[in-house]
Amino acid sequence: MIDILLILLSISLLYMSISNRLASYLQILVLQGLILFGTTYLTLTEVNTLNLLLIMLETLVFKAIAVPWFMNYVIKKNKITREAEPYLPNFISLLIVTLIIVFAIILASFMNNEHLDKTFFVVAISTIFTGLYLIVSRKKIITHVIGYIVIENGVMVLSLAVGNEMPMLVNLGVMLDIFASVLILGIFFNKIGDVIKDPDVDLLSNLKDN
Repeated sequence: MIDILLILLSISLLYMSISNRLASYLQILVLQGLILFGTTYLTLTEVNTLNLLLIMLETLVFKAIAVPWFMNYVIKKNKITREAEPYLPNFISLLIVTLIIVFAIILASFMNNEHLDKTFFVVAISTIFTGLYLIVSRKKIITHVIGYIVIENGVMVLSLAVGNEMPMLVNLGVMLDIFASVLILGIFFNKIGDVIKDPDVDLLSNLKDN
């Protein structure tokens, strides 16, 4: 079952690479949050009640519900167009993400650590580098934050690749990091929303101090 969830996570990365609408990105974030919840719950075989509640808060409530809802609120509030506006065609993006996954598989084949779960490692590396690719290949600022959240999802999977236990501090650190990034995003868009109705990266070069 865990392998099926990890495969679904990899498929979501491929789908994200060819998506042009922000609504699709938000739906994928919801799916990834649900997948992470199922994966962590099944992986942590000896989980106490407190850690289980923390996992539910971080993955199910925060990643799958709160973050996508807040992103959608920011998009509607600032009247951002629904297109993600990638720099490269969809086919090229799909090819690049596929190569990222192949690279992760090749990298995992050279690692002979008995404590390392290679399936988790492949999916984690693929997710992290796909998030980085989304950041550099999309024009809109909000897609950069979405890419950052995808990277955080990869970091969470990577923490599961090295053992059966996830320290509570790791959960708290990842959740706090995501919360800070989304909060900064909201403040940022609320400040410049009246000036820049459809924020993208290119327009930032025109901003100057008064």
